[in-house]
Amino acid sequence: MNTLSRRGFIAAGAAAVAVAHMPRPALAQTAAPIHLTAATRTLDIDGRAATVFGLAGPGGQGLVLDPGQRFRVDLTNDLDIATIIHWHGQIPPNAQDGVPDMPMPLLAPGETRSYDFEARPGTHWMHSHVPIQEMQLLAAPLIVRSTEDLAADRQEVVMFLHDFSFKTPEEVLAEIGGGGHGAGHGAGHGAQAAQGMPMGGMRAMTGMDHGAMGSMPGMGGMMGRGGQMGGMAMDLNDYDWDAYLANDRTLSDPEVVQVERGGRIRLRVINAAAATVFWIDTGAAAARLVAVDGHAVQPLSGNRFGLAMGQRLDLEIDLPNANGAWPILALREGARERTGLILATPGAEVRRVDAVAEAEAPAFDTDLVQEARLIAEDPLPERPVDRSQMLMLGGAMQPYVWTIDGAVWGQHRPVTARSGGRVVLSFHNMSMMGHPMHLHGHVFQVVGLNGRPVAGALRDTVYVPPMSMVDVALDAGEAARWMLHCHHMPHLATGMMTEFAVSTSV
Repeated sequence: MNTLSRRGFIAAGAAAVAVAHMPRPALAQTAAPIHLTAATRTLDIDGRAATVFGLAGPGGQGLVLDPGQRFRVDLTNDLDIATIIHWHGQIPPNAQDGVPDMPMPLLAPGETRSYDFEARPGTHWMHSHVPIQEMQLLAAPLIVRSTEDLAADRQEVVMFLHDFSFKTPEEVLAEIGGGGHGAGHGAGHGAQAAQGMPMGGMRAMTGMDHGAMGSMPGMGGMMGRGGQMGGMAMDLNDYDWDAYLANDRTLSDPEVVQVERGGRIRLRVINAAAATVFWIDTGAAAARLVAVDGHAVQPLSGNRFGLAMGQRLDLEIDLPNANGAWPILALREGARERTGLILATPGAEVRRVDAVAEAEAPAFDTDLVQEARLIAEDPLPERPVDRSQMLMLGGAMQPYVWTIDGAVWGQHRPVTARSGGRVVLSFHNMSMMGHPMHLHGHVFQVVGLNGRPVAGALRDTVYVPPMSMVDVALDAGEAARWMLHCHHMPHLATGMMTEFAVSTSV
């Protein structure tokens, strides 16, 4: 069971993803580092065994740190292949950021590497920075609790979302790039099977050494709610996965989290999927969105909120003072598939929830209405902008190549900045797919949506819908090479990555 108690940690069952539940003394600052292991594990997915990867901490998959506790971790690679782990949402020294050869090499099988940096509070996660390994579920929650979390009278629940295929990632990528039968149906919104893009083996998997792009013209901010824009249609779901997982389980055997009558829940949702955007639907349990990507926002009431790959949502839920069961569902955008978990009081009847809904969920935030409603509780301080730069996001399903400023990784031109300078980056998506753009080593604030200024959320991953533009502001950090890329794994695997090169002078 993937829960934390209302006044501390509850020992959890091992039936699902278990964020590390360490005794309170073990969470105090001590000299001993935490041991984290990249290893294989076996899941039961709808009655079929699946061998996947994972990141095991002292109490299960993932880590939980207390306020003020440093991220002091010894990472051991128990896999038979080399790997490297990125601490998504944290800002370590660049040498500890976890990108292959920037600057540290992959960890060889059997190798251990030590990490030590100040942890940033919030809902974060950790994952391999090799796309095919993340697609094999080499990822886990990374929760850093705040002083408020410890004092609050509420139960914490983590919902860690994945998409999954029984096929190898290489086969999945080849089908997407070659237009095989596994390519997504697009949920009626015009997706086409990709054709003719060779994946190029392991170098392609890591986003290296690619050829030319395809791009599609369009007009910013003209996308409608249904995923249509004039005679053009956005491309959704370019792969139909075998299963959609919440805490390693499907709705045929969901995690049932025991809750109290009238209790308050903090639900930490992490979208660790390779290529699936989800809507979180709390149904009859009314919720408040209180944080995104680990940063507080002014609370928003509702029962449906979306998040793209790499993003996180924190929802507060006040349960009725009655016995009952409340499904919390993750709906695949533009499709009928869904996954989720169930909050249930002791002894409540838990009814089966079908993994396929009666109707398709809509495309996610094509008009940026959700993003526009988010207001940071602790915005960046006002200061003059030292550097502004537009980044054009391009690509097409035919051929299946995705680019930043018309280039793939290896042919890219770095985005440059001076350490300490205020920078505004404008992501202009000229393709018919959405792109969750993630910047390593920095927190940014959303300050513009389709040319309209906003005092938006603090984030590290922002979703840019088709034919739209999102502006983000940040203060450039450590002078180093930081990755900037799309968090859609097939897009990253075909080269949709550049670098944010920070120097002491530009």
